[in-house]
Amino acid sequence: MTVKFKAEDTADLEFEFPKTLLWEELDAKGKVLPQNMKFVDIVIERESDILLVEIKDPSNIHSPEKEQKKYSKRLINNSVLKKELTPKARDSYSYMHLMERDTKPFKYIVLLGLDAYDDSVQKLILTGFKDRLMADIQNEGQGWKRKYIKDCAVLTVEHWNKAFDWPLTRISATA
Repeated sequence: MTVKFKAEDTADLEFEFPKTLLWEELDAKGKVLPQNMKFVDIVIERESDILLVEIKDPSNIHSPEKEQKKYSKRLINNSVLKKELTPKARDSYSYMHLMERDTKPFKYIVLLGLDAYDDSVQKLILTGFKDRLMADIQNEGQGWKRKYIKDCAVLTVEHWNKAFDWPLTRISATA
């Protein structure tokens, strides 16, 4: 038995999670968040760790080509990393910590829907992205005393499907 999940109504990516998987939509529509906090899309609790999963899908069929180009530039110049990804990791962890749900190591998974971009642009975006993200998380501001994210991964849809047994499909590709 599985449950299908889309992060938003217009999402073009759909997950298929087994009913036995412990997961929740942290950034759920209509959920009241503490002021100015930004949360990741999904939290998945496994036996050995907790995954904070953020979905960024500039390849969404509903995203105009002009927006895709702007977004790829923001990914390359690290503004998405510094203004969105790092704050979401920090705020999501802080929330989990304050809810006393930080009993296992945290790993941050950034899922990038890059299939609308050609291979050279994908390579340009992905090269060193994980290292830059991890460095930004660990050295934010003065640098936190606690290394709250043990590791991170930046995955495309294809990489997600190789890394996890929870299928992810692009809806527009199957239509």
